[in-house]
Amino acid sequence: MSTQAEYLALVHEVAEHDRRYHVEAAPTISDVEYDTLYKRLEAVERAHPDWKVSWSPTQRAGHTPVSDFPKVTRDVAMLSLDNTYNEEDLRQFFDRCVKGLDGDVPVFSVEPKIDGFGIELTYVDGKLTLAATRGDGRIGEDVTSNVRLLRSVPLSLANPVEKLVVRGEIYMRKDEFAAMNAARLAAGEELFKNPRNTAAGSIKQMDPAEVKKRPMHVILYEVVDGERIASGHIASLERIRGMGVPVSRHDAKASNWDELIAAVHAWEHRRDDLPYELDGLVIKVDDFAQRTALGRTAKFPRWAIAYKFPARQVTTTLKSITTYVGRTGAVTPVANLEPVELSGTTVSNASVHNWDQVKRLGLRIGDRVLIEKAGEIIPQILSVTEPGPGPVVEEPKTCRFCQSDLVREEGRVALLCPNRLGCPAQKLGAIEFFASRAGMNIDGFGEKVVQQVVDAGLVTDVADIFTLTAIQLLGLERFGKTSANNLVAAIAKAKDAASFSRLLYSLGIPNVGSVIARPIAQKYRKLSALRAAAEAKPSDEFVAELEEIEGVGGTIATNLDAFLRDANAKVVLDKLAALGVDPEEEVASAAGGVLAGKTFVVTGTLTAPRADVQKRIEAAGGKVAGSVSKKTSYLVAGADTGKTKLEAAEKHGVTVIDEAGLEALLTAAPG
Repeated sequence: MSTQAEYLALVHEVAEHDRRYHVEAAPTISDVEYDTLYKRLEAVERAHPDWKVSWSPTQRAGHTPVSDFPKVTRDVAMLSLDNTYNEEDLRQFFDRCVKGLDGDVPVFSVEPKIDGFGIELTYVDGKLTLAATRGDGRIGEDVTSNVRLLRSVPLSLANPVEKLVVRGEIYMRKDEFAAMNAARLAAGEELFKNPRNTAAGSIKQMDPAEVKKRPMHVILYEVVDGERIASGHIASLERIRGMGVPVSRHDAKASNWDELIAAVHAWEHRRDDLPYELDGLVIKVDDFAQRTALGRTAKFPRWAIAYKFPARQVTTTLKSITTYVGRTGAVTPVANLEPVELSGTTVSNASVHNWDQVKRLGLRIGDRVLIEKAGEIIPQILSVTEPGPGPVVEEPKTCRFCQSDLVREEGRVALLCPNRLGCPAQKLGAIEFFASRAGMNIDGFGEKVVQQVVDAGLVTDVADIFTLTAIQLLGLERFGKTSANNLVAAIAKAKDAASFSRLLYSLGIPNVGSVIARPIAQKYRKLSALRAAAEAKPSDEFVAELEEIEGVGGTIATNLDAFLRDANAKVVLDKLAALGVDPEEEVASAAGGVLAGKTFVVTGTLTAPRADVQKRIEAAGGKVAGSVSKKTSYLVAGADTGKTKLEAAEKHGVTVIDEAGLEALLTAAPG
């Protein structure tokens, strides 16, 4: 090959054959012919390394293993979809769309909902520059280096636009997944549970050598800001298909209700026809202008809905009932089952919700029980189909972790272990919560790390977190020098950045949430001062003093007083004091500021810790409340905002804004 132009032509030729094979599933040359072309391309690049382009098919080679994936903040959040499981709800969605468009009936797209792993790809001038996971919707992880290894992901587009952002699913074919598991079984290795979780775990592998072993594909289903390239959704998919982007070949159009419900019914008998797992259908308004008119809620677009297929049910045998104790002390039953396949996963445990439900079902060991996945997520027992020979399952009297007598508080369904700070199970949950993003926000100190340091005896309570050293962590599995130093640095950073209100909330005191922690912290300024106030007075006087704080009722005051006087709590609090963990709370300005006179409720998943958002509101003169009422000025709704708060906002006529809306208020000029 004598010219660079000929080289580029060869690159395009091999890339086109990749597209035909991996995207279109319609190869036009044999494997031998393809291998010959590919080897020729490799030879040219060895001879002319200065010609090599980043989007060449040969450049899917693996990178060196990484210790962590960098975070990516996207301009347009990846919202969840509202779900429905029946025709009545789907008809309500249809009617809402028609009403929102002043009686016009829109054209809908009906698309199979791939049970895969969400991904967003960004192309600039036709070249793949970024692949990001969904994350919390706003913030994802940069997994570009791993996604480049997928043959179905084009590295370069034909007839590209200046910038293209597309979203879709990474998935595994059912036959390839089965073959992979067969090979693992033959090798004596643990089997993977289901294609979706395996794909998700694979794309987040730190080692590219492992990523390349996993058969994964991608289908893209949405163009972000698609109105830039077409007037409607289906037309935008056709446009990117022409660029070489893999899109579904099974989408349909529906111009009225009869066509829509017919398309839905058609899929009820086809869900097993496709080579990948489906968990339902996605129904979207096609026209982009109509989508804009319909708008969105804080969590969902109003122009789309996921129609979930009925949950598949199976029967199996109840082997035993064990108890799970969470950080709040709630003791819940967990059914241990004879393993059974359900909706693509092996199920061996199921929820029974509470001990009253155990009694209502009349569960016995050895029962044949009917189970399903609630919302295709959580396995649960529905009924007993055949009574077993074993004894009736009785409600436990003592905690299996600390042997404390269990209690049932008035007004609560759950049994409780009252030994909050002495129970090993509650301690573990308390440590996880303390280190979490909502708590002290210690980066990298997740559930698995907590379990490791607790099992190793390095951490017995939340105070011990601040004694961890890199040398101690190096003795734990999967901790290298860099990761150990990073975690120690993250702990120090969290300690320095914490406010008293964040620390108070992170301690997990019953009913002391992040909102009510603020006025308590502002009154006493430091944990040491709060403890001194409690020690200086008898309980009744201190409780009365706490109740003078706006928003602090009798239950909160009593729980806080009890916590401060608890012998186990005192040990932990003394250790925190000795370690210098006693941050001071800034007192918010009582008047002035751009948000003066406004009351905010902050909810849902945000790009910044909720405590930091609340602190900014208060620093600007606003007030933060814990629940929506007629006194609320704004509901700041992040991703995953619950229905209750949104319904309360609608009832009281409260304006719902997202983080961008809050930012606009915070940066507005006074007056």
